[in-house]
Amino acid sequence: MQTREEKLRQIIDWSQNNPDICAVLLTSSLVNPLASIDELSDLDIELVFDDNTNYILDKNWINNFGTPIAMVEEDESYFEYKHAMKMVLYADHTKVDFKLYSKSNFLEEVHQEHLPEDWDIGYKVLIDKEGITQTLQKPTYQVSVIKRPTAQKFEQLLNDFWWDCTYVAKCLVRKDIFYAKFMSEDNIRTSYLVPLIEWDIASQHEWNITTNKHGRLFEKYLPRQTWEKVIQTFSGSDINENWRALFAMADLVAAIGRELASKLTYEYPTKLEADVRIYLNALKTKEISRSPSI
Repeated sequence: MQTREEKLRQIIDWSQNNPDICAVLLTSSLVNPLASIDELSDLDIELVFDDNTNYILDKNWINNFGTPIAMVEEDESYFEYKHAMKMVLYADHTKVDFKLYSKSNFLEEVHQEHLPEDWDIGYKVLIDKEGITQTLQKPTYQVSVIKRPTAQKFEQLLNDFWWDCTYVAKCLVRKDIFYAKFMSEDNIRTSYLVPLIEWDIASQHEWNITTNKHGRLFEKYLPRQTWEKVIQTFSGSDINENWRALFAMADLVAAIGRELASKLTYEYPTKLEADVRIYLNALKTKEISRSPSI
C-alpha cells in the first residue's frame, strides 16, 4: 500500500506542475466506502487535459511514474469518443488505470442530469485548477448495490438456467469439454448462478449491499456450508468431475431459487426442474451416438 501511495503522490505532483492538466480525479474502489480493498487494489486516475490528443498518441509520459512492464491502450473510439484509457502495470507491481479526458468532453459528463456510473461508484477530486468539478453531484455509491429482481427477471433466469444445463449434459456425453466449459462457466455461472447468489445475499441485507464483481465477496457473506456447496460447482478437465459439478450447480440453484421464491413471493419452476433433472440423469447413464450438431 505504501508503494501505491507513493505512486499516487508522483501522479499528483506531476499533474500539479503540468500546465496541460486541468483536473485530476481518483475513482473506483479506493474511494468507495462499500468496496473491499487490499494491497493489490488498482489506482484509477482520471486526467483532464485542455487537449488530450498528444497524451493519447504519446505514451512516454507514463514513464514519469516508474517502469511499465505491461500496458493496454484504448483510444476514444472505444468509449464513444468520451475519453481514452491507458492501463499500466509498473515494475513495482502497482497497476494504474489512467482515463484521459479532454476538458470539453469532461464538462459534457459533468453537466449530465444524472451522475455517470463511473463517478457514482465513488470519486475524489485531487486537483482542480479551474473549478470545473465544482458542479459535480455527490456520489451515492449505489451503482454496485445489488437490486431486487422483478418476478419476470427471476423466473426468466431460472428457466434459462435449467435450459442451458441440457447443453452441458450433451457436451459431456460427447466428451466435448470445450463447449461444456463454455456453457457451464461463460453462460451458466456468469449469467445465472452469480446473480442468483447475489440476490440471495442481498435479500438477507435489506437490498443494501454489494458483493463486488463476479462474486468476489461471496465467501465473505455466505454461510460456510453454502460456500462449500459453491466450491463444489467448480471442476477441472475430467468428464466425470464435470458431471458432479453440473449436478452440484443444479442442487445449489434449486435450493437458493426455492428459498428466494418463497421470500420474494415469486413462482419457482418446480415442474421444469423435475423434467430437466430426468433428462440430465438419462443422459448421464445412457450411451448415445456422437453428433457434430447440438
